[in-house]
Order: sequence, then C-alpha cells, then structure tokens
Amino acid sequence: MELILIRHTAVDVPKGVCYGQTDVGLQPTFETEAHQVNTQLQTLVSEEEYPVFSSPLSRCRRLASFCGYEDPIIEERVLEMNFGDWEMHVFEEISDEHLRTWFNNWIEETPTNGESFLTMIARVGEFITELKNQGHKRAVVFTHGGVIACARIHAGITTPEKAFENPAGYGEIVRIRF
Repeated sequence: MELILIRHTAVDVPKGVCYGQTDVGLQPTFETEAHQVNTQLQTLVSEEEYPVFSSPLSRCRRLASFCGYEDPIIEERVLEMNFGDWEMHVFEEISDEHLRTWFNNWIEETPTNGESFLTMIARVGEFITELKNQGHKRAVVFTHGGVIACARIHAGITTPEKAFENPAGYGEIVRIRF
C-alpha cells in the first residue's frame, strides 16, 4: 500500500506557539502554496479509485478542497498531537511545572490534559493498519507534520527518537510504501 501524505500549508501563527489541534488560520500565501501542492499532487495520482482523507482541521480541509477533493473522508486519527493546556501558548512562556518533565521525555510524557507522542503513534498506526486491512493500494491523506512523522515510524523509516530530525515542510508531499 502507498500512502500519499500532504502536510497543510504555512499557518498564520507566531513562531514558538504550540498550536497542535487548535484550528488556526493560514498564511496569506495559501493560494500560491496550494497551487504548488496541487501541481505536484496531480503528477502522483491517477484515475484509479483511492480514498482521500483529511484531518478535521480547516488547514487540511482547505488544502484538500483546493486540490479538487471537496468531500474528503474526515478522519480524527490524522489530527496533529493534542498539547492540551499548552495549546496556543508560547513554549518558552508556559509556566506549567510539568513542561520540564515533558521536555526530558517528550515521547512518553503527556502534556497537561493532552496526549503523549506514543499515544499519537498508536492512533496513526491504527489508521494505517485499517487501510492495509481494507486492501487499499493507495490512499491520499491531507494532514499534519506529526502524523507524517508517525507514518514514517510505522514504515520503519525512522524511530520515535529521530522522528523530527527531518520534518515534513509546509505543503510537502510525502510518499510512503507499506
């Protein structure tokens, strides 16, 4: 099975702000970025039937729509990581005493009222396993950088410890074969 994972375009959020599952706006460059994504995507897809999924967040749904997928299957398991109480706060300004513990073990620790990276890896893995079990040869997914990192882990391309050493850029298309 081949997954074509497309990360949303650049968000309109100041650098250093933790936005995870918050539904944030996009940069004014959206149309230019989306046009580039669509041009690349059209060289990868064919006329055959394949499912198209999107995170429920508008930054992914808007890109899917621009690329001609007006009605993708909305899939909760391809949401970005839930940072709980830390969402929309600048990491350096978070006063939660648990933040240091999380920074020291960000794979297993859970942000306050959020989810751990291990939990996210598991939910993305459930989604991938379900697609494989359904016999799909290909699926297209409009999603987030963290989800792409998790898919790379499940494909054996990287490990949780190295998952963000080479993150997918905004508007990047990543093809993974399972």
